[in-house]
Parts: sequence; structure tokens; C-alpha cells
Amino acid sequence: MTQPQRTTHDLPDVSGLSIGILGGTGDQGKGLARRFALAGHEVIIGSRRAERAEQAAAELGGGLVRGAENAVAARTADVVIVAVPWEGHRATLESLQAELAGKVVVDCVNPIGFDKQGAYPLPVEEGSAAQQAAAVLSGSRVVAAFHHVSAVLLLAPDVGEMELDVLVLGDDREATDLVRALANRIPGMRGVYAGRLRNAAQVEALTANLISINRRYKAHAGLRITDV
Repeated sequence: MTQPQRTTHDLPDVSGLSIGILGGTGDQGKGLARRFALAGHEVIIGSRRAERAEQAAAELGGGLVRGAENAVAARTADVVIVAVPWEGHRATLESLQAELAGKVVVDCVNPIGFDKQGAYPLPVEEGSAAQQAAAVLSGSRVVAAFHHVSAVLLLAPDVGEMELDVLVLGDDREATDLVRALANRIPGMRGVYAGRLRNAAQVEALTANLISINRRYKAHAGLRITDV
């Protein structure tokens, strides 16, 4: 029997996947944990200290969310999101190479600095945070995504739908499709393939522009891609 041709809109069923979030005690990580738990996923919040992770999980009401040390979250979860501060990015990933081997690792870290003029992108030797992750985690399938999602909206109890597109970048088609499907699990959110991992730098840097927009207009701006 001839199989139907696969299209760009065919995505895998990810409803049963568990999600680990390294740096999940920060607002963005905790917000993503909340939204994925609401979508029915088991979520393991990771932190350097299990007590902090457990406290963050308790603040979200427990249920499908639990806390653990980063190594436990990385080893236990099916998919792992990296939401650590840029300053600890490399060291955290280097310490978890064994636990993350073979896994889809989603990097959402933005190398951003601040001065009196506002936010600006920081230079990264490898080109971007996602490329640094791929260089450190040579045994993992690294995808860049969730850079432009407002932590305030993720955590807001009165916001039912996120109303934004998530740019998903990577060199592994199955991995980027999986992450697009995960983004689609959050109401109002849509995962859109945006190129190879080598194009992640400008996506990460765009966060500085969105911060400037948010400060000027007192907003929580996201992105929408037209005609797709």
C-alpha cells in the first residue's frame, strides 16, 4: 500500500511525553512548567538544589509537577528544556552530558546583557547559546525554541491562551517536529520551523528587541508568523 506523502503540517503525538526543565525555578522555566502541566504533561522542575525545585513545584500546586535536582530531571524526563541563566549555561550542560545523552534537548536561553541603554545581545563563541549546547552535548539532539515567550503571561492565571508563535530551529527533522508539536500543546501557541541551528543567533538576539518593545509600550510582546 502506498503511504500518504508527509507534509510540513504532520506532527507526532507527544501527549504522553514527560518534560524536564533545567533552571525551572526561574520565572520562564516555572511558567513553561505550569503550561505543560495544564496541557497534561508530567513535568520535572530541575535545580541545583532539590529543595528549591520542590518549592517551585509546590508553588505551582504540585499535581503533575514535581521538583528534583537537575541531574534527576535530566535523566528522568523524555524531553529536557534548558532555561538556566546564561552565566551558568555551559557549566550546567557540561555537568549533565551523560544524563542528556540521546535525548531531545530544547535550549531557550537568551544571551542578553543590560546597560543604561537597555537590553543587547551578548557575543557567543559558538555563535549562539543553542550552538554552544550542541557543541557541549554532542550526544544529544539539540533544538532551539521558546525564546520569545513572556514569563509573565505563562504564569498569569487569567491568561488562557498564549497567542504567539514559537520559532523552532534545529538540524534534526524528527526533533524539530517533536518540539513544534509540544509547542502546539499549549493553547494559543504554535510551533513554526525557522531553520537550521546555525540560524539561532538572530532568534536569541531578537529577544533584546522584544524587551525594548515591552518597556516602551508596557506590553508582553510575542511573535506571529503570517501566511503559514
